[in-house]
Amino acid sequence: MDEKSNYSRIIIALVMVLLFAVIVLQYVCPTSDCQLLHLASLSSRLGSRAPGDHTGGINGASAGDPYSSEDGALARFVPRFNFTTKDLNRVVEFNIKENDVIVFLHIQKTGGTTFGRHLVRNIQLERPCECYAGQKKCTCYRPGKRDTWLFSRFSTGWSCGLHADWTELTNCVPSFMNTRESQERRRTPRRNYYYITILRDPVWRYLSEWRHVQRGATWKASKHMCDGRLPTLTELPSCYTSDDWSGCSLEEFMACPYNLANNRQTRMLADLSLVGCYNLSVMSESQRLAVLLESAKRNLRNMAFFGLTEYQRKTQYLFEQTFRLSFIAPFTQLNGTRATSVEVEPETQRRIRELNRWDVELYEYARDLFLQRFQYARQQERREARQRRLQERRKLRAKVKPWWGVTGKVVFKPTKGPQFTEQSPILSFSEEKQTDMEEKLETEIEEQLEDNWLQEDDSEAILDYLENVEQWR
Repeated sequence: MDEKSNYSRIIIALVMVLLFAVIVLQYVCPTSDCQLLHLASLSSRLGSRAPGDHTGGINGASAGDPYSSEDGALARFVPRFNFTTKDLNRVVEFNIKENDVIVFLHIQKTGGTTFGRHLVRNIQLERPCECYAGQKKCTCYRPGKRDTWLFSRFSTGWSCGLHADWTELTNCVPSFMNTRESQERRRTPRRNYYYITILRDPVWRYLSEWRHVQRGATWKASKHMCDGRLPTLTELPSCYTSDDWSGCSLEEFMACPYNLANNRQTRMLADLSLVGCYNLSVMSESQRLAVLLESAKRNLRNMAFFGLTEYQRKTQYLFEQTFRLSFIAPFTQLNGTRATSVEVEPETQRRIRELNRWDVELYEYARDLFLQRFQYARQQERREARQRRLQERRKLRAKVKPWWGVTGKVVFKPTKGPQFTEQSPILSFSEEKQTDMEEKLETEIEEQLEDNWLQEDDSEAILDYLENVEQWR
């Protein structure tokens, strides 16, 4: 009997402790978001999944974070490059009602077609783009004006050439936009152009382009305009002699020294006028590619926004944060592509990486910058949410304070009952001291979350993040 009684007392004591902990947590952090942050931090430190989670995370990533669970991003990201706050803070003052224009630089086989459709069909706008079945282009006018705010394949078409690169777009877009406007509109203040693009892992992008060419794609309509002229046949010879290169093997595709698929992303993001455009006699190949790589990194860094095919949810998040625009439906991250369905030997992959060594370096640079921008944006979002919570609590305390009679000193209230004396003291912290304690607690929570991003764990191998890739067609 005594043993049962002791057991019952222990159970009651544990229940009371649990209830007390819940009450304290509700007082210190009344919002559900804050409580979830506590649980996420605890889960990440224990290396386990949250109760009821059947999906799990990657490398201990919290399943409650959709940006980790959806695209398989690394739970702990260790930056390799140093970027300034200006490089990381990409919130722009895009004014869709005035003169600002978003310019989409569409690189082949990076998922640009899908992203381009998101731009014209999936953004919440005061005046949505008008898209009709059977029409290749949509009409994207500003509210109250017959003037477009988007320069892209699905809004203005290939107005500066098929898959125009950075060199072509920066020289063509301003004059094109001016010709579309009336004389009155041309006298308006200078407009802002916000360039955006999507990048993809070089090996899979290269394989995807090969499969596309194998099916008959040529991109013959591309102009390759540079320094006011088109390249000559000597400067830009063709890899095939017939109408197209359909049916070519991967070996043939890789063997052509003039193949523009090699390092395509670097070339399309760089200023080609720095290397004499397509005139290969201006400098050596190594010098040429080194200049193009540095130019591509600089232009990518200064672009308003760029996304990565392998990180769809993060791409959506950063676009929304940059332009203060929201998508209607979330981006999806699907497994498998036509490129990944090809069985490629490790030696062949090594050769592809060597052929695209500048794209490989550019992508690693871009991926590092992309994830640092995502981390910076999430930290800013948490700080803003924390400030809002603190302001709400101050307002609540200001309303409750007169009712409780809080003065910041010891308050005596008459009480009844055997457990209290007639003048039991009720101690209360001053508002300032309580606020300091709450701010300290919030700061500790935020630092714990940041540690989950920055903490290096040598025991965990880098995951192959290419396992989760959007299915681009």
